[in-house]
Amino acid sequence: MQSHDFDVLIVGSGLAGLSAALHLAPTHRVAVITKRQLQDGASAWAQGGIAAVLADDDSFAAHIEDTLVAGAGLCDLAATRFVVENAPEAIAWLRQLGVPFSLEGDQLHLTREGGHSARRIAHVTDATGAAVQRTLIDVVRGTPGITLFEQHTLVDVITSHKLGLAGPQQCLGLYALDAGTDEVVTFHAPQTILATGGAGKVYLYTTNPDTATGDGIAAAWRAGCRVGNMEFIQFHPTGLYHPHAKSFLISEAVRGEGGRLLLPPSAGGTRFMPEHDARGELAPRDVVARAIDYEMKKHGLDCVLLDISHQSPAFLQEHFPNILAHCASLGIDITKEPIPVVPTAHFTCGGVLTDLAGRTDVPGLFAVGEAAYTGLHGANRLASNSLLECIVFARAAAHAIAAAPRTPIPPLPRWDDSRVQDADESVVISHNWDELRRFMWDYVGIVRTNKRLERAAHRIALLQAEIQEFYAHFHITRDLLELRNLVQVADLIVKSAQLRRESRGLHYSRDYPALAAPQRPPSWCHRWRATEPSPRHRPYPTRTTMYRTLLKSKIHRVAATHCELHYEGSCAIDEDLLDAANICENEQVHIWNINNGERFITYAIKGQRGSGMISVNGSAARRAAVGDLLIIAAFAQVPEDQVATHEPQLVFVDGHNRQTELRHHVPTQAL
Repeated sequence: MQSHDFDVLIVGSGLAGLSAALHLAPTHRVAVITKRQLQDGASAWAQGGIAAVLADDDSFAAHIEDTLVAGAGLCDLAATRFVVENAPEAIAWLRQLGVPFSLEGDQLHLTREGGHSARRIAHVTDATGAAVQRTLIDVVRGTPGITLFEQHTLVDVITSHKLGLAGPQQCLGLYALDAGTDEVVTFHAPQTILATGGAGKVYLYTTNPDTATGDGIAAAWRAGCRVGNMEFIQFHPTGLYHPHAKSFLISEAVRGEGGRLLLPPSAGGTRFMPEHDARGELAPRDVVARAIDYEMKKHGLDCVLLDISHQSPAFLQEHFPNILAHCASLGIDITKEPIPVVPTAHFTCGGVLTDLAGRTDVPGLFAVGEAAYTGLHGANRLASNSLLECIVFARAAAHAIAAAPRTPIPPLPRWDDSRVQDADESVVISHNWDELRRFMWDYVGIVRTNKRLERAAHRIALLQAEIQEFYAHFHITRDLLELRNLVQVADLIVKSAQLRRESRGLHYSRDYPALAAPQRPPSWCHRWRATEPSPRHRPYPTRTTMYRTLLKSKIHRVAATHCELHYEGSCAIDEDLLDAANICENEQVHIWNINNGERFITYAIKGQRGSGMISVNGSAARRAAVGDLLIIAAFAQVPEDQVATHEPQLVFVDGHNRQTELRHHVPTQAL
């Protein structure tokens, strides 16, 4: 059995993994371990681009706001600000490496995608990921200090607790299956980065490559790391619908450049998105995916149509050459006819919980890219923020590792497979793989119910028992390892979905179609920590105590000063009033319009302190006009034993929205 010793191990060869390797190579001995070839990850499949504030008429505040709105109240503000403010530097770094971004004159050509309020997407025509990946692979292959291990599949990370060593938990390395020798190799290193991508292959239909099997998420969970927001799986609304088009994505930029979603002629041939959302085709992905799913089920359709044929052939050739060519190879001329599309599993918004340097709960173990949950994406990912997240957090993790003291690690045991035998029925693995992906698609897809989740959980438990028996008694294979990881990730997705008793972002439940009242302090995302005693089975934590929701505070009769339609769903409130009402930025608020009786829910953001600003934005602006008197209320969840003594804060203002009085009062009803 082979053994290797390095300063840093990086599992995964996508944009996150290769970026981290390049930042670390000047000072560390780095191993990049990937289960297939370097170019086979999901990064190369990304079409749209990389979001960054680069135009004079754009701002960090606008990019942050768009991200928070898309995240439906679950984005971490610090993480969002960190990524957005580092975005221009990330683009500059890629340009220095030689990435051939599309230009307009001598400036970057910036496009716009769904959910963005401005053109801020730097891109390489319609194949940004492929161009970036080719550039990084070329640079990595020529960089001393980086050793590449292709065709090596992660088996598990090695921790001190798994080895029974005394002292605090620490990641010491990993085991990987070498496809060339069919042997498990031991890798030693004091620092390990998981950059293994998402888990799209847990679903039957996905835009992800075959490598997206949740390896890093499952391995980190088994090592004792927390995971967060696993219920939020983004379904891209426009995967190409064709029997010979495996996992081909029709970029969101097609809609950004004017593409319209239509029903087929048999269902009327009409445009339908304006009936679902005022932003039409530029609504966030979860909104568009649910709209398409609704129309397909309503009319009994196999697909809907995306029409960009009103643009000139020259425009389509310049902006979407790969989509144009691929569709043409299948007999679809997008210059003259619409593209058949269906929603398809696309991105894992949750993952291994990390800090702003990519650190997980296990010292020495980092996670970056789609495998991580940094807090950026919340309940839904804003288009073209994912490649950006890879670059920013890869650099942050590299800096944290470079600043850490280099500690020796003890000798690690070789992999022992002396007591297992060759599998006699490999068909069991292929059958279980197919069964898992089908019931996850049917029961844990775009629209969920309690009953569907229960059925999925029952089948997962049966599969876990079968797979565990296989893993314990037979020689491991890549198929077995991937299936083991997929079933573990499926279990985390289902358990997380069962805990979220509301509909928010990418998680839509027919049993809980409304947003739940906000908690105080916020603790929306399900963050679990695996217990340590058995690396094979992890008990889940018990549910938290149920609370009653009561009025926390109220801002009484303020006058609306702005009503802007160009933002989605927010209310900018004078920061003095936010402080007085104890309302946090990005907290959900209920607004009553005294003038017209309208009631709506949106999110509070900071307005200029002392300005008296009450700016109602987005679709909410249709329910208010400048000068309307509003009541803005926030709600809190309090323990049962504090209900009787609970006192909300009531903020009263004058005609200029300046605070005149702050008092506590126990109301007889919510308002």
